[in-house]
Amino acid sequence: MKVGIVGMPNAGKSSLFNALTRAGAQAANYPFTTIEPNVAVVPVADDRLDSVAATVRSSDVIYDTLDVHDIAGLVAGAHRGEGLGNQFLAHIRETDALLHVVRAHHDDGVVHPDGRVDPLADIETIETELLYADLEQAERRLERVLRKARSGDRAAVAEQAWLQQLRDALGEGRPASTVEPPAQAPNALRDLRPLTAKPVLLVANVDEADPELVPTQIAAHAAAVGAGVIAVSARVEAELSELDDAEAAAMRAELGAGESGLRRVIAGAFGLLEQLAFFTAGEDKPAQSWHVRRGTTAWQAAGSIHSDIQRGFVRAEIVRWQELIEAGGYAGARERGTLRLEGRDYAVADGDVMTVKFTP
Repeated sequence: MKVGIVGMPNAGKSSLFNALTRAGAQAANYPFTTIEPNVAVVPVADDRLDSVAATVRSSDVIYDTLDVHDIAGLVAGAHRGEGLGNQFLAHIRETDALLHVVRAHHDDGVVHPDGRVDPLADIETIETELLYADLEQAERRLERVLRKARSGDRAAVAEQAWLQQLRDALGEGRPASTVEPPAQAPNALRDLRPLTAKPVLLVANVDEADPELVPTQIAAHAAAVGAGVIAVSARVEAELSELDDAEAAAMRAELGAGESGLRRVIAGAFGLLEQLAFFTAGEDKPAQSWHVRRGTTAWQAAGSIHSDIQRGFVRAEIVRWQELIEAGGYAGARERGTLRLEGRDYAVADGDVMTVKFTP
């Protein structure tokens, strides 16, 4: 899964990226610090997997990962190329979901490109640029599809109708996510890759004094547009990421901060695409987490582990992670009857520990 961190210049994107990755992306006090998107692979820590690994005495713990793209700041006119905007919009189009960082702190030492702190105005700037970029993309695509639709191609005719509806919606200021893609042209959405169809998590970059309180106006906007929303202090999280776990926990307690803001960001990112986690673990074998979409079957999940396992799938042994721990391992779970056999059509649940039996 790829997520892109977007927002206005100096919104705190690179600070958040640094905190997420400890990769040291440059974070200077002027626009367009990030010219090429920094990309890092972030391990998605999960306490449940740690507990499972300790219970079954696994040899190692391997977390699933998230690809994070730090994309340079957008400004008004980005769809026309302002501020190197076209280049950055292309980078955004490659991602699956967006983390939209919004400045809501009042540090006078950090310059705002428009000279004022106005979260809703910043949100509107980014959303407008994405709408304009989608509108131009839809119009260009419509020109190409029209020629094919005139020949009577059914998929092209369906895509033409969808593109016309999409163009009208975007022109009225409504995102692409409000227009249902055509069933008769299943590749239309994938071919266009509209920016405003991507799920969004608004990340309010707030003052250090209250790093978990989402400003009311940002929360209200998120509710209105159907976006997720959380609050973090990107500066605090960047500083904490430089400390070891014990020091970070002590500082977090001193600041009155609860759960790690980074964990909340990562959980929110996975939640955007309705991802759930399942685990594989064995004695003297690695314990590993995997993420799949809700509704994924055991047979499909087996393919996430390895294509050979999916091809030779026979059955899956399933136990809830809590039940495995309470039973003290697989043997205890069998005795209690909480370890069960499931077929290929079983819908994997969040927190399942799965062992796939397959023929090589």
